[in-house]
Amino acid sequence: MKSIRIKDENDLKKALNIRKEVFVKEQGVPEENEYDAYDNLNGECEHILVYCRNQPVGTGRFRVVDNVGKLERICVLESYRKYGIGKAIVKALEEVALEKGITKLKLHAQKQAIGFYEKLCYHSVSDEFLEENIPHVLMIKNLDDV
Repeated sequence: MKSIRIKDENDLKKALNIRKEVFVKEQGVPEENEYDAYDNLNGECEHILVYCRNQPVGTGRFRVVDNVGKLERICVLESYRKYGIGKAIVKALEEVALEKGITKLKLHAQKQAIGFYEKLCYHSVSDEFLEENIPHVLMIKNLDDV
């Protein structure tokens, strides 16, 4: 398994295809809602792509919102879950944050993924809310505390 920072359009397209498979096809998010102004290489976001056996299998992105790092669009293709790929994505995004001098992180965790993020030292700080009709909670982590 290897994770890379996306630097070219070809790798970005691979990441967007993984998101389409997971969020649009598997979870029913409307395709027009899945993609946004941050799905580019203009520097507003850092995108991560994880390969397993030379296949792109997971992705996520990092951006700064009000001086807090936000981890977004973290997903792994269904047949590659349970191999530590999600953890590799989060760790890679945390490394990006540290390089940028950001130590406070937040993310919107789908309800079924709360336990996964808790194992990575994130904790819930909100009541449940819906995004695209999927229950989520806001979770935070301070990298200085770990």
